[in-house]
Amino acid sequence: MMKKLSIPTSKTSLVLFLCQIISALDVPLDLSQPPTITQQSPKDYIVDPRENIVIQCEAKGKPPPSFSWTRNGTHFDIDKDAQVTMKPNSGTLVINIMNGGKAEAYEGVYQCTARNERGAAISNNIVIRPSRSPLWTKEKLEPNHVREGDSLVLHCRPPVGLPPPIIFWMDNAFQRLPQSERVSQGLNGDLYFSNVQPEDTREDYICYARFNHTQTIQQKQPISVKVFSMDSLNDTIAANLSDTDIYGAKPVTERQPVLLTPTGSTSTKVELRGNVLLLECIAAGLPTPVIRWIKEGGELPANRTFFENFKKTLKIIDVSEADSGNYKCTARNTLGSVHHVISVTVKAAPYWITAPRNLVLSPGEDGTLICRANGNPKPSISWLANGVPIAIAPEDPSRKVDGDTIIFSHVQERSSSVYQCNASNEYGYLLANAFVNVLAEPPRILTPANKLYQVIADSPALLDCAYFGSPKPEIEWFKGVKGSILRGNEYVFHDNGTLEIPVAQKNSAGTYTCVARNELGKIQNEVHLEIKDPTMIIKQPEYKVIQRYGQASFECIIKHDSTLLPTVTWLKDNDELPDDERFLVGKDNLTIMNVTDKDDGTYTCIVNTTLDSVSASAVLTVVARPNPPFDLELTGQLERSIELSWIPGDENNSPITNFVIEYEDALHEPGVWHYQTEVPGTQTTVQLKLSPYVNYSFRVIAVNKIGRSQPSEPSEQYLTKSASPDENPANVQGIGSEPDNLVITWEPLKGFQSNGPGLQYKVSWRQKDVDDEWTSVIVANVSKYIVSGTPTFVPYEVKVQALNDLGYAPEPSEVIGHSGEDLPMVAPGNVQVHVINSTLAKVHWDPVPLKTVRGHLQGYKIYYWKVQSLSRRSRRHVEKKILTFRGNKTFGMLPGLEPYSSYKLNVRVVNGKGEGPASPDKVFKTPEGVPSSPSFLKITNPTLDSLTLEWGSPTHPNGVLTSYTLKFQPINNTHELGPLVEIRIPANESSLILKNLNYSTRYKFYFNAQTSVGSGSQITEEAVTIMDEAMASRQVDIATQGWFIGLMCAVALLILILLIVCFIRRNKGGKYPVKEKEDAHADPEIQPMKEDDGTFGEYSDAEDHKPLKKGSRTPSDRTVKKEDSDDSLVDYGEGVNGQFNEDGSFIGQYSGKKEKEPAEGNESSEAPSPVNAMNSFV
Repeated sequence: MMKKLSIPTSKTSLVLFLCQIISALDVPLDLSQPPTITQQSPKDYIVDPRENIVIQCEAKGKPPPSFSWTRNGTHFDIDKDAQVTMKPNSGTLVINIMNGGKAEAYEGVYQCTARNERGAAISNNIVIRPSRSPLWTKEKLEPNHVREGDSLVLHCRPPVGLPPPIIFWMDNAFQRLPQSERVSQGLNGDLYFSNVQPEDTREDYICYARFNHTQTIQQKQPISVKVFSMDSLNDTIAANLSDTDIYGAKPVTERQPVLLTPTGSTSTKVELRGNVLLLECIAAGLPTPVIRWIKEGGELPANRTFFENFKKTLKIIDVSEADSGNYKCTARNTLGSVHHVISVTVKAAPYWITAPRNLVLSPGEDGTLICRANGNPKPSISWLANGVPIAIAPEDPSRKVDGDTIIFSHVQERSSSVYQCNASNEYGYLLANAFVNVLAEPPRILTPANKLYQVIADSPALLDCAYFGSPKPEIEWFKGVKGSILRGNEYVFHDNGTLEIPVAQKNSAGTYTCVARNELGKIQNEVHLEIKDPTMIIKQPEYKVIQRYGQASFECIIKHDSTLLPTVTWLKDNDELPDDERFLVGKDNLTIMNVTDKDDGTYTCIVNTTLDSVSASAVLTVVARPNPPFDLELTGQLERSIELSWIPGDENNSPITNFVIEYEDALHEPGVWHYQTEVPGTQTTVQLKLSPYVNYSFRVIAVNKIGRSQPSEPSEQYLTKSASPDENPANVQGIGSEPDNLVITWEPLKGFQSNGPGLQYKVSWRQKDVDDEWTSVIVANVSKYIVSGTPTFVPYEVKVQALNDLGYAPEPSEVIGHSGEDLPMVAPGNVQVHVINSTLAKVHWDPVPLKTVRGHLQGYKIYYWKVQSLSRRSRRHVEKKILTFRGNKTFGMLPGLEPYSSYKLNVRVVNGKGEGPASPDKVFKTPEGVPSSPSFLKITNPTLDSLTLEWGSPTHPNGVLTSYTLKFQPINNTHELGPLVEIRIPANESSLILKNLNYSTRYKFYFNAQTSVGSGSQITEEAVTIMDEAMASRQVDIATQGWFIGLMCAVALLILILLIVCFIRRNKGGKYPVKEKEDAHADPEIQPMKEDDGTFGEYSDAEDHKPLKKGSRTPSDRTVKKEDSDDSLVDYGEGVNGQFNEDGSFIGQYSGKKEKEPAEGNESSEAPSPVNAMNSFV
């Protein structure tokens, strides 16, 4: 049975996979081998004093090793201490503290030794220390009295614990104290104030120390801080603080930066390689200083540098010797700067360059153990053999020590041993065990047989062939049962036996054979490789911009190998989706209903299979109308201007394009807001022009692409001083309403335009070119004044001036008006009519003198009406029509006239008052035109060769009819037209008999009337001559013949007998008895057909009463249904006109209908034929 292994495709996973394979190349445990330490406690082991102490030491070997311990360099006899036990088959010690033991009694340095007959391995020196969380020493804390603007340091000074505690500051309510650029906690736990403010006054500054190892928190006594502001200090200082140096304090003054920590201008710092370097600068000053860091003579390391605590702390992770140097911090405010240089030296505890590795040799082979380490200072290297310094260890002629290398030559089985390499300097040590095991073993393959590997196409494939043998076997790979050895650049052969195919293709799939051989033997193993199609996201989620409370949907459509089962996971900002019913996860999509602002973020679709993983992300941006502006402020108040400023609200992911400023006049229109101006969205202040005598309030509305925000809260009110009006009323007019008056109107000023109390209007007028002096009147609270007793329609100069209690507005401009109009006095003269054609005429007239118009000339009106039609000589009700021609025109066109008619017209002048008198009626006539179509055309009395036509004269003859024209032509069954025949008919005729026509033929007729001008529009109709009566009677005779009736009865009787026989056979469960005869003599017209393939079916008793299938001619109810025949007679005609002649051709009346109707046999008037009768019984 195959064991399946899925090989990961990512590079990181690939490296881990290779490491797992390499580390698995151990000596099999069934072979003799020295001990190997597999698990041990950390070098610096801090234990909880309330719990049992467990010191781990696990090892493997063959035979299984025994264990012993040393404590502080001497043998630790665990049998003599009842509190100490060693776990069975293990070297792990358990020290029982919970039953009366004390952890402090077991502090010390412990080392474990695992030993068997082939050597001894030792652990690191394990330093055991119990954790400590001491209480704060009691101290009396004096209140801190600080002047506003001064710096302050609140010392924490936590007790020394093991390990050191984590420090934080909170208040009595266990809420963390807010920190900022001004107030922050230092690395030593103290709380630094760059400058204090009145809001820093409180009595519960509490420093807490959390000891994580024991899960305890210790609390310092609360510290009180009292900040004296300069506004209140002078009122209280004499009474409360007269004996202090604060008495007589000067106002708060700004101060340049001073460093609170570190002190001085330089300092030093030593850090170990691989640790985190933390450098700190905290400064006092007012304004609060800003900290900036640089490295002198170099750059801060990218990707490893971070700024914390409001840039007061420089953090560099994973430091190396290259990070040594001078780091300069600068604190700066508007008054100056101060700096400090920290000289950093990076030392290094020993770290491996080449750690010694286990060595397996066969008798007579050579080998080396190499131990190379580095550090600062450079570490010293020392060797031990089986835990004993090699200098005093038993002699081994095959061994030679050369500094950091041990050389082995011609080893024998007795050379097996465990060697320890120790690299140490003042900052630490490294200890590594490596054994030399001398064995003679044939090859063995440790990878399970028939292991199945599955990889994604175009990814690396790693086929494992873990092996062991001594001497070390050679590994070869083959593909297929009889394949040749694998070589070439397309394969990578690793030392641990693994075969790597860097880019596996579909053709890489198959069976691979690994062969291991040495001088003692050979062995092989087969593994299998399957190549899978990669998982792909073929429709990725796309960037979405959605309005708040809308719906967002992301697609994630995937394509994957059919043998792999994908799982799709959605993340928001690289975390799980919120637990919210608004998030609907479908098969290939994610839908978010009623999106809110918190739904903003990056949504990722992750598709995982057992072999690969793909992902795609898209950003959702939730937009909405902006939040309203706030904190409106009025500054720079002047009589006619003011500056308004505000703070914009949240733009909700859609930039603000502009701000609209509105105002309210609480004095004149309280509660009504008016548009004032608008400014670009980048502007938050505006200079506003003001009017006098207005009590202003302002509000601001933000606008973005989504819409307008709610208005801001109104600003404070601002009342401007009164002044005389700046402007006069607009839209001044002088128009008379009667022939003897002049009505002066204007648009009154709005409240804020009055500029002060007592708004009035001075109305002035004089007759143009007649009066020299103005007549004036002052009115209030009106917008109209009527001047009476004026001449009719004469020009006047008019003006209206505003004034209030403080004076007049500027001199107004004059407008020209007219007194009232009267009706025109005379009619237009010399009216002439020119008839252009039968429906159009042109009218000319002379204009009336302007003095007689007595008003504004608006135009002329033509009244015209039809008197009678000249063709009928009959009068009818007179309907007058009116055409208006604007301006001082002297002609006009009359369209839409009726031909061959008599008309009358007159012309009148029009002004603003109305119409003047009419001109004398003018008579004119229109000429003849072409007539309309005949009113009807009927075709009656069809015979074999004739048709009778009747018609009505045109409704509108438009002249004297001269004749009618008839054209006709035959139409055959395919709707093709025959030759056209034309007949001219006198105008006094109303009917015509057409003879010598073909029988049973359809004809199409075209009919129109003529006048002397030409032919009118035509009317069309169609008709059919009837059949030959002799043929029709013969068809009817066949249906009434006795022989035909007898034949039909015989057929019916035969069918009845067959039905009875079938019924009897069916009750017996047998087949139709005459099936074979029917198959032999079957009529193809009546054979039942299978619906699926058209083959002949088999009669059985179960089918006797089923309806006939679509192979039958007609249904059993003797009706011809439209779905059974596409050539139904209904398409061509209906009723008695549908007949056949002797040769079977159809001669029924032609019909243009396309709709089919069922023609039931019992009701049809069609004469049945023998063929039809037979089909109806099938």
